[in-house]
Amino acid sequence: MLLGLWGLERGGSMWRDESVTWQVAHRPLGGIGELLGRVDAVHGLHYLLMHGVFQVWDGGLWALRLPSVAATALAAAGVAAIAHRLAGERAALIAGCVYAVLPPVQMYAQEGRSYALVAAAVVWATYLMLRERWAAYAVVLLLGCWLHEFAVLALLAHAFTAWRSRGWRWSAAAVLVLLLPLAVVSARQAQQQLGWLGRPSWQDWAAYGVVGAAALLLARGAAKDLVRVALPLVLLPPGLLMAISLVHPWYVDRYVLYALAGLALLAGARFASARGWWPWVLAGALLVPFGIWSVWLRTPESRKDDALAVAAVVRERARPGDAVVFMPSRRREWLLSSPEVYGELRDVALDRSPAASHSLQGTELPRTGSARPCSPRPG
Repeated sequence: MLLGLWGLERGGSMWRDESVTWQVAHRPLGGIGELLGRVDAVHGLHYLLMHGVFQVWDGGLWALRLPSVAATALAAAGVAAIAHRLAGERAALIAGCVYAVLPPVQMYAQEGRSYALVAAAVVWATYLMLRERWAAYAVVLLLGCWLHEFAVLALLAHAFTAWRSRGWRWSAAAVLVLLLPLAVVSARQAQQQLGWLGRPSWQDWAAYGVVGAAALLLARGAAKDLVRVALPLVLLPPGLLMAISLVHPWYVDRYVLYALAGLALLAGARFASARGWWPWVLAGALLVPFGIWSVWLRTPESRKDDALAVAAVVRERARPGDAVVFMPSRRREWLLSSPEVYGELRDVALDRSPAASHSLQGTELPRTGSARPCSPRPG
């Protein structure tokens, strides 16, 4: 938890995906519902959760990111619980710590999106699977799937452990059936939501190869029960999503963040059982790059952009009534999370505001139509 709180504001920055969460979660419930029927249904449950958070406490960046911090701490505890059950107390302590310090985990622990919450749900569903608490398993995994539907890929990993169990098969079927409404709606929205994605790059394949190779090395000599749980979780969800993305480009590493729980489990078991000095030399060698990476993750430069920095420049230079044009239109997001700045400007290309059009960035006037530079901004 303390690791997540360290540098939580990232120098007062917020990148555009978080800006979407902020501006959508501040809409009325009816407006959120209208939006989800048109676009971004895959994040709908997270928007509703954050709407509730902001209703209780509109605490800016802290309120935006604290749910992810808490979820990461919960996921680390879940990794420790799984390791304790399969490999003992020492492995539990190491595995929980390994999960918490992994740089991608730290990154999304401090982001106002759903990925840390999804990871927590998948981890605890895995623990409940081991305990054969099938009703609770189905509820928790379904919650993760409704937070982001690619959590359903965890079922493929769980099948390697629990396929012979009738309880798991019924639970998996229930999750698939109850996820179907979201899948149908989000499939209709896939092109506008994921159309920006390309096929996995060589860097994506290289990262997958490095993580996979590390997992296979760590699995050598580990308890079979732990390997049957952890190794499929590391390899199958990201591997399958990357394979699918060769035809339908849907892969982003954060969509399967929960796979890193499997790597942490294998590392915890391997280090707990290791003898001699080499594990500690390796751990010490990794601490330096991980430490540098961790510091960098808490800077504005660690994200693709900074909507609040853009708003600050506009606030400094613009005067009330100045005209503004966003090219492309999705860059409007840079100011939507700063309504006190955006509200003073004339968005001359805007036809209907995001709230009025039940969209993320609003709708614009046709390029061949007549602009209305002097009319008030609608919505």
